[in-house]
Amino acid sequence: MLGSLVLVWIFICLLFIFFRIQRPKNFPPGPRPVPIFGNLFQLNIANPLKDFERFAERYGNVYSVYFGGRPAVIFTGLKAVKEALVTKAADFSGRPQNILISDIREGKGVIFADYGPQWKEHRRFALTTLRNFGMGKQSMEDRILGETKHLVARLEKSAGGFVNPQTMFHEAASNIIYLVLFGTRLDYEDATLKEYFQRLTESFKIANGPWGMIYDTLPITRTLPLPFKKVFKNYYTTEKVIGNMISKQKASRVPGKPRHFVDCYLDELDKVWDDGSSFEEGQLRRYIIDLHVAGLDTTSNTLRTAFLYLMAHPHIQERCQQEIDAVLEGKANASFEDRHNMPYTQAVIHECQRVAYTVPTAFHCTSRDTELMGYSIPKETFIIANLSSVLSEEDQWKFPREFNPANFLNEHGQFEKPEAFLPFSVGPRVCLGEGLARMELFLILVTLLRRFQFFWPEDAGEPDFTPVYGITVRPKPYRMGVRLRGAAR
Repeated sequence: MLGSLVLVWIFICLLFIFFRIQRPKNFPPGPRPVPIFGNLFQLNIANPLKDFERFAERYGNVYSVYFGGRPAVIFTGLKAVKEALVTKAADFSGRPQNILISDIREGKGVIFADYGPQWKEHRRFALTTLRNFGMGKQSMEDRILGETKHLVARLEKSAGGFVNPQTMFHEAASNIIYLVLFGTRLDYEDATLKEYFQRLTESFKIANGPWGMIYDTLPITRTLPLPFKKVFKNYYTTEKVIGNMISKQKASRVPGKPRHFVDCYLDELDKVWDDGSSFEEGQLRRYIIDLHVAGLDTTSNTLRTAFLYLMAHPHIQERCQQEIDAVLEGKANASFEDRHNMPYTQAVIHECQRVAYTVPTAFHCTSRDTELMGYSIPKETFIIANLSSVLSEEDQWKFPREFNPANFLNEHGQFEKPEAFLPFSVGPRVCLGEGLARMELFLILVTLLRRFQFFWPEDAGEPDFTPVYGITVRPKPYRMGVRLRGAAR
């Protein structure tokens, strides 16, 4: 028995000697890693944000941790995030490769594609196309208001009862994106839509949990039949469905007369004459998945957070409704331009985005050897910008740790957006769909608050604001009480 213990001890010592992790010269400081596993045992994988705060207090706003043998540099606070992602954007705008998210996409798409000519070409195309199809203009407004009518109809049927906001807002956000991408929407009971959400939910659960972390930090496990294999299967199934949808669009399109995003991309494919172009159908399929997933989860989760807080603070909900009623008196629908006359409602919407911190971290990678705040950071270093820290930074907000619309109002009651409001990130990698998301949040919230009152179920106990961490943060499941307001508008 004693001999066995001695052998185990010798083995552990040898492990530390031969697999000892040493930080590069002048690399940011951080907690001491252990061989093979790095700092995994010092992180709460289910939600590492509190650990990131703890490390920042000890090591400063730029520090390092190890995921297995792979180093990562974490930025905390507005100053560090802006210096990296804005001032030195060319150095810090890459995407980490050889992890689950990047391996699934095989370098294609746009959101998780690495920094380079292909990414720049496709991002430029997306921005131009979305702008041409009314991003922030009347045509986009009409699409959103059209989908909002379906939301209103569903809530009218549930008036006096309760609804599940997760399903409802997921489906609405999904259809708005489909209208942009394909020019069509799916019925809320459509089997394709339900199967899509089922695959998406299952994949997010795996990718955001221990199995996703194991894939990223222990490459030796990737050939084993472990649960992360299901994420690849789900992705390829979704890609096949998208491919079928593209084929249907091909059959009815008129070249040169695009109806939506997919037609624009197919027109671009018609122009391709050399093998060096990055435009091809495999890229289009992943492009669509990227845009759909990114816009779907962020918008729906922010809406769920917003209504959770509005139910918990009925006086804030009522004040919004009074402002909405006054501004929209005599109008059939809200317009995005109405936001300029609704400073309080604008402040509430932005405060909901701030406390939701739906995208808590931005994953980047250095594209070359660089420096930041006196530290040397080698090329291809995994970078994590802690955006949630900026949204709750003590010296950036009047009320950093509480829900208070005054964070976005000046002394005259006018809407004012602080520099630290970065829910869509910042720099070259800022969210592609920011314009669409801002319009969706305003038009949906204003339309629903104008017509309905939302209340917390008496039998549900106290509201739980504890977020569920992942690539995107979401509130815990809850039921939402709905009743018509007076003479329904």
